[in-house]
Amino acid sequence: MMQKFGILVILSITGVLSCNAFTIGKPTFAVVPPGNCQLNDDWSSLPLKKVDEISDDTKVFTFVNPDPSKPLNLPTCGCILAQGGKDSEGNGYIRPYTPVSTNAMVGEFQLMVKIYPDGNLSRHMSSLKVGDTMNFKHIKFNVKKQYPFGVKNVGMLVGGTGIAPMVQALHAVLGNTDDTTKVTMLYGSQRSDQILCEETLAEWCKDYPDRLSVIHVLSNEPEGSSWNGERGFITEDLIQKHIPSPGSSVNIFMCGPPPMYNALCGAREEEDISGVLGNMGYAKEEVTKF
Repeated sequence: MMQKFGILVILSITGVLSCNAFTIGKPTFAVVPPGNCQLNDDWSSLPLKKVDEISDDTKVFTFVNPDPSKPLNLPTCGCILAQGGKDSEGNGYIRPYTPVSTNAMVGEFQLMVKIYPDGNLSRHMSSLKVGDTMNFKHIKFNVKKQYPFGVKNVGMLVGGTGIAPMVQALHAVLGNTDDTTKVTMLYGSQRSDQILCEETLAEWCKDYPDRLSVIHVLSNEPEGSSWNGERGFITEDLIQKHIPSPGSSVNIFMCGPPPMYNALCGAREEEDISGVLGNMGYAKEEVTKF
């Protein structure tokens, strides 16, 4: 029998179910065990099918699966490696991305990507036209946390497009009627017009009020705007206020830009937990760095 757990997330609750032109839809439970993904250790060249612009610096790219008659079958929560463009030595740029689509999608998958001015791979992706190809693969190391998560509470500390693995996790948790996990999300963005998937998450919070709560924290919202939520950065005070404490059957999911990792839990590649979460007493078994 499926174990029952709880989840809490922190966001503003306004709007309808969409990310501008891009729609995520209702939470969908489409979990598959590791070892079934269409992508493996070898690079696969896959064509771009569609591009949706969802903010002034963020796009959703839809790529065709190696076998377009089947789902990608990526384990939850897993990411894939993307390769494209070339550096000065002719080597392709590589970085991990977590699809915002689920295994209920047949024939294709979707990546939400922020286009950084100095982001070599993201700028390359932004230059792609429909029909152009990119290389992808999936390795065992790309599964940072496997569903079911085995705790009663999940805290999510998120920045920008770090929302992608959280959407994947929420699909599994909220889409499974036997799961009672509670999720708390602190979601950092710069401005209110840059909050990704705000409407989708708001709708999910409305549909699952006892299981999901989301709070936005804006670091660069203009003074005098209509925003009445949290301002500044995700701090120890906010975490202490909203996220279950260490030792309370909790796992903290962390995903955002490098400075956010450094401040809150230590660099993503470091196993030990430092920063704010380390000072608060969270053990490395209680923190998952995506």
